Amino acid sequence: MIRWPARRRLAGIVAILALGALAAGCDTIGYYYQSIGGHLGVMASAKPIDDAIATANGANDARLAQRLELARRIRDYASRELKLPDNGSYRRYANLHRPYVVWSVFATPELSMDLRKWCFPVVGCITYRGYYDQNDAEHYAKGLRGEGFEAYVAGIPAYSTLGYFDDPLLNTFVYQPEGELARLIFHELAHQVVYVRNDTAFNESFATAVEAAGVERWLAQEGSADARASYRIYDGRRRQFRAMLLDTRDKLVKLYKSPLDDAAKRQGKARIFEELRDEYGTLKVEWAGYTGYDRWFDQPLTNAHLAAVATYQQWVPAFTALLAQSGGDWDRFYAAARQIGDLPPAERDAALRKLAPPATEVTPLTAGQSGTPAARP
Repeated sequence: MIRWPARRRLAGIVAILALGALAAGCDTIGYYYQSIGGHLGVMASAKPIDDAIATANGANDARLAQRLELARRIRDYASRELKLPDNGSYRRYANLHRPYVVWSVFATPELSMDLRKWCFPVVGCITYRGYYDQNDAEHYAKGLRGEGFEAYVAGIPAYSTLGYFDDPLLNTFVYQPEGELARLIFHELAHQVVYVRNDTAFNESFATAVEAAGVERWLAQEGSADARASYRIYDGRRRQFRAMLLDTRDKLVKLYKSPLDDAAKRQGKARIFEELRDEYGTLKVEWAGYTGYDRWFDQPLTNAHLAAVATYQQWVPAFTALLAQSGGDWDRFYAAARQIGDLPPAERDAALRKLAPPATEVTPLTAGQSGTPAARP
């Protein structure tokens, strides 16, 4: 059951969305309807974690009970040690009986890394569009392709309502390895601490910096030796994979900025994507056949695949440096991040650039390229 404070927040959100919908077409109204209905379905499925553990034990599901106990420990640690919000988020559990909570659609032009943006009354402009039904996401992506865009549909295991609701633990991520589970909880809670409208790169980079430092501390203080060893392997692979994707992205940026005609750019693009697939095949051999990233290649590769990845890394070095400057004090770090987030966009980017160069910038990116969305390989 949704608590009364959450219902009041929902009423306010619905009122805002309704006003926006009055000036919009049927497509927008339908999108708001599925967004509200989908989220209410998630919330209605959630039960207090103690009840969920008792239910799991009663069903002899020791694995789920153990994962929920671990998630509760991680959640308590997040507020106690990382000074993340101490509220009802991730203190309830819902089994959605599906692999992802939402599917997000990302889109770019054929010869550009600029992600399309969608603007909404509550969260501002973001560079993805989420659906609670995969078929709806695929249908919308098909329409974008018909308009000449390249579109990528990604399954997303978790999302943040920025503190408007008590986001629950979900079956879509609770079974992840210990380090990954901690990383996700820390990341999503970080969005409740600092959120800047219309700047996805800032928001995701901030949350990624929090998750990285938080997981390191969690594993050092609370994790088992096996969990630390497992995470080192997993994180090492992820770093290699991201580096490969960001290198490919930079190659495409250079190609699209070149004086070549469109036909030559298309040929170069096809070659770069083929090289990416070959490089991934080499990595898999190095990883002894590990296939954890195969689903990323399941769809035909597009600019949107790569543009989506960059968001989580663009300003991570800057926020990591800011945390170090804050002496590892989380409250000081959050206050400093909020101050930067309050700056006008150009000043904000300049402040972050002064702290550290962007993680994804090998050469200057195309003018006007800004934040990229939440897709987590």
